[in-house]
Amino acid sequence: MKATGTYSYRNIWKVAYPILISLVMEQMIGLTDTAFLGRVGEVELGASAIAIVYYMVLFMIGFGFSIGAQIIIGRRNGEGRFKDTGKVFWNGLYFVLGLSGIIILLSELFTPWMMKFMVSSTAIYDAALSYVRWRLPGMVFAFCTAMFRAFYVGTTQTKTLTLNSIVMVLSNVVFNYILIFGKFGIPALGITGAAIGSSLAELVSLIFFIIYTRVGCDRRKYGLDKAARFEKDELKSMMPVCTWTMIQHTISISTWLIFFLYIEHLGERALAISNITRSVSGLIWVVLQAFSSTCSTLVSNIIGEGHQDKVPSLIKRILKLSYGIVSVMIILFCLFPEAIARIYTDIPDLITASVPAMVVMCSSYFLAVGGQVFFLAVSGTGSTKTAFRLELIALAVYMIYCTVIIGIMKLDVAICWTAEHVYSGALLICSWWYIRSGRWKNRSI
Repeated sequence: MKATGTYSYRNIWKVAYPILISLVMEQMIGLTDTAFLGRVGEVELGASAIAIVYYMVLFMIGFGFSIGAQIIIGRRNGEGRFKDTGKVFWNGLYFVLGLSGIIILLSELFTPWMMKFMVSSTAIYDAALSYVRWRLPGMVFAFCTAMFRAFYVGTTQTKTLTLNSIVMVLSNVVFNYILIFGKFGIPALGITGAAIGSSLAELVSLIFFIIYTRVGCDRRKYGLDKAARFEKDELKSMMPVCTWTMIQHTISISTWLIFFLYIEHLGERALAISNITRSVSGLIWVVLQAFSSTCSTLVSNIIGEGHQDKVPSLIKRILKLSYGIVSVMIILFCLFPEAIARIYTDIPDLITASVPAMVVMCSSYFLAVGGQVFFLAVSGTGSTKTAFRLELIALAVYMIYCTVIIGIMKLDVAICWTAEHVYSGALLICSWWYIRSGRWKNRSI
């Protein structure tokens, strides 16, 4: 049981494991896309790396906003102001709906030009552009789903995330299988089919959340029993927190896109290797994100309860759980790298070539665990502007390193993946220093 101002390992796990399961299920969407396209061809596999990360840059604008909303919802939940969590949800929902429309319009206008500027291979350009164009309509559904997720995580009702993600992944597998390979009389659409399938899966996910909220949530308690009117002042009060998480997440994933664009200039094989490595990394990343997201939510809740002195001990517990699980995964992946790579492609020499990069990537998580948990703790305190500044420092170091070893020196793709060590190490040092300084205490949001 949770004592006053404390969270036991069991309490932390009860919040974290549904988030973990949901993130694993969501990661299966990327795994499905990569695994299916890896059996279509190297061009499609490489193009999907560029296209998926490009889409994620745009998606992170809305998702970053929802993370800020999640922090505010967590604080209101901890303060016992339950109906105010609903206010945050509704106004955030209205905002991301408008935002998704603007992003889709601007992307349609500028993406072809940007892709032509960024990608050197004509084949990869054509395939990546096709994916993005058919994936973007699903952003409307994805942004709305992100706000539902923010509400359920912020109020620590995380069990629903598991059910939602299972439904979403099963839908994605079915849609992708039919559309990529052409089944049941439908023509094989390849990478375009992957984009359409993922967009349809986002729609199924949103429908699930709407139905679940109507039948499985105490809507009256949280002010969800009827749609609240748009309140300009409420949204304005959210922006000091949400703006910085929005900018931070967008810039963070943008540098990831730049990394892949650097790799693309090393050749189609290097890009295919990096896409496999990225997908394998995602399997470990979801575990880390589950615990770091839990850290952000519980830090926000515990401060709302008036127990900010318990934050350091909460972080230590989450770190121990995170390192324990991630370390086991790293060891298994390093012992059986070819078996893991075989999930994503059936090309023998590509499997062998992917192993060194995968091992290098896995080792970076010994730094990434500490970096992400401390960093999300900083965000959970409400110091999102500070979190943005700390990540800017880490990203600046990361980009300088990438420019030197990939852009200038053009080293082997496995060595290029040491950039993850540099980024995670810089983020760990910056975030740990800020939490230790105590400057986040007594911050109101």
